[in-house]
Amino acid sequence: MEEEIHEELLFARTLETDIKGESIFNVLSNFFTEKSIPFTNIISVATDGAPAMVGRYRGFISHLKRIIPGLTAIHCVIHRQHLVAKHLSDRLNQSLHFVIKAVNKIRSNALNTRLFAQLCDENDEDFQRLLLHTEVRWLSKGACLTRFYSVFDSVLEFLESRDPDLKEKLIKFKADIAYLTDLFKKFNDINLQLQGDSLNLIETKGIISAFLGKLKFMKQNISRREFSQFPNLSQVECIDKDIHTYSQHLSALHDDFKTRFEDMLTMDIPPWIINPFDETEVDVVLQEELLELSTNEELKVKFRKDYQTFWLQAETPVKYPGLWEIARKFLIAFPSSYLVERVLVPLQTS
Repeated sequence: MEEEIHEELLFARTLETDIKGESIFNVLSNFFTEKSIPFTNIISVATDGAPAMVGRYRGFISHLKRIIPGLTAIHCVIHRQHLVAKHLSDRLNQSLHFVIKAVNKIRSNALNTRLFAQLCDENDEDFQRLLLHTEVRWLSKGACLTRFYSVFDSVLEFLESRDPDLKEKLIKFKADIAYLTDLFKKFNDINLQLQGDSLNLIETKGIISAFLGKLKFMKQNISRREFSQFPNLSQVECIDKDIHTYSQHLSALHDDFKTRFEDMLTMDIPPWIINPFDETEVDVVLQEELLELSTNEELKVKFRKDYQTFWLQAETPVKYPGLWEIARKFLIAFPSSYLVERVLVPLQTS
């Protein structure tokens, strides 16, 4: 619309019976029929990876692909990143459990909440309350840990007379908590990058590739006690066993991340989409169109902004249909289900 991508919620309907792939497809099919929307308008679909959506024979996507064979199916990149972040060793998972237990002990009781806020005020803390952790919110774990660690000393003081055993466990595993706080801050950063409006597959691949490389560097650095990427951990005394635990965890995260995002990392992006004016090899069928485009002096001026704005010009699909047919998949396809989550979650919780 007006040479820009506009993102809108088309419709949301409740499933009246079961949540099988066929039932989901029938709701979509009925809506498209009712509104006279051709199925060929769909070029991609992003899902949360649930069996009802991605099942090979009876999943929603399998039903859709029978009508649209060239459909691009994407497992939400934010959902996949969240699954990677949940990959914790037994020890780290236990340390996280102690944090959540302490938060719940303070937040689940109104009196404790008020007393803790008063203690934080007396200790001149930047915050006066903890954040609850919930598995259903993508940024929750990182936010919970960051807030918790920022008032760590006040938490220990508060638990001294109320739960001394839990206090000792938090002290014992302080290095783990510092490590997890730093790591989940990084996961939150990439999460926010993947939530941007108008995010396309090309930008998404760049973000994913960069974070995979960072995990590798983090593992190498922490193995030789280089903590520049872990500011909180750098302030805590770590023994060799701690370093080994964190190194092994980062290595496992790297492998899991690489496996879950294999399709994104190996995605072949034609270089002419990013710079159509740079000499590059192209399919014989598209050679003529690309030659005409690359020698168009008027288009060169418009390319100075960015490649996405360039391809969204109204004349592009008309003059260069072959190139546009390929480029649009990388520019328009949703890499995640974030837009749906953003719209529907407030409705579910209001």
